[in-house]
Amino acid sequence: MRFAALLLASLALPAFAGSTDEGRKLVEEKKCETCHHNKTLGDAKAIYLRKDRRVNSLAKLKSQVALCNSELNLQMFPDEEQQVVEYLDETYYKFGK
Repeated sequence: MRFAALLLASLALPAFAGSTDEGRKLVEEKKCETCHHNKTLGDAKAIYLRKDRRVNSLAKLKSQVALCNSELNLQMFPDEEQQVVEYLDETYYKFGK
């Protein structure tokens, strides 16, 4: 029984690890940083790193990704939104789980 639980847990790890890679691909595919570049008039990544950023929790990051998806009609599914959130959190925000 323990072996089965360990096997299932080990199978889930690669899926989670790949999620941030998929999130990065979605950010590129949906041209998120082009929009951010236009908003910041410069470095697109500055929107994630500025001191007065709106996103200051994981919940707000999820809400912001959902808002961008809806407002810009990016047509991402909820699991894709989550992949983008995981990528942005791991790369910039560092909120954790």
